[in-house]
Amino acid sequence: MKSEFLTKLAVTSLSDSLWQVISVLVYRSRIYKGIITVPEGFVTDFASVPRVPLVYFAFGNRAHHESVIHDYIYQTHLTSKAKADRIFLEAMKARGKPLWIRWGMYLGVILGGRKAYKSGLERYKVLQSISQTTE
Repeated sequence: MKSEFLTKLAVTSLSDSLWQVISVLVYRSRIYKGIITVPEGFVTDFASVPRVPLVYFAFGNRAHHESVIHDYIYQTHLTSKAKADRIFLEAMKARGKPLWIRWGMYLGVILGGRKAYKSGLERYKVLQSISQTTE
């Protein structure tokens, strides 16, 4: 099975840091062994890259499609953190991101993502309530 995005990402801005998916985003993952579907209305902050100038310059705004899939898995606990992180890496490769970007961002979620994964279910409830108030 080939890992690939089956739809394009379409979002609308809710604020400077929050975005809402406006049409379903579908990704086929070899690691997940199936389809991951991010529903319309899902709220994301894309990749949480530290605003340290060189770090943000290197990794900021580099993987929006992939970050939405990763955020969705983190917020819903669709699978484990370790598998979510590997799917993020896989999705970046599927979209042709250079090796240095893939591995830099992958290391970032491995090292800095534990808190976000742990709080994911609660964040999902809060962010989806924001989504419902904008409809």
